[in-house]
Amino acid sequence: MNDMETPAPMVVDCDSCLVRCAAVCADCVVSVLLGPPADAVTFDPDERAALDTLAASGLVPPLRLVVGMDGPEHHVEAG
Repeated sequence: MNDMETPAPMVVDCDSCLVRCAAVCADCVVSVLLGPPADAVTFDPDERAALDTLAASGLVPPLRLVVGMDGPEHHVEAG
């Protein structure tokens, strides 16, 4: 990406999270700030940077979203 490109917004769809359960969701920034969302949540790059800064300072938990790539044995953590 060059300096002229705008980063794409990050879409958090809790229904697609591979680790979705009460214990993990309760310690996820999305649930802490918004409650369990009914639909996907979108964060623009500035919002994501702000959430990352708050999480790094310990003020909110980090994003716990884990989405699948090719199958259950291959996944990537988004946060």
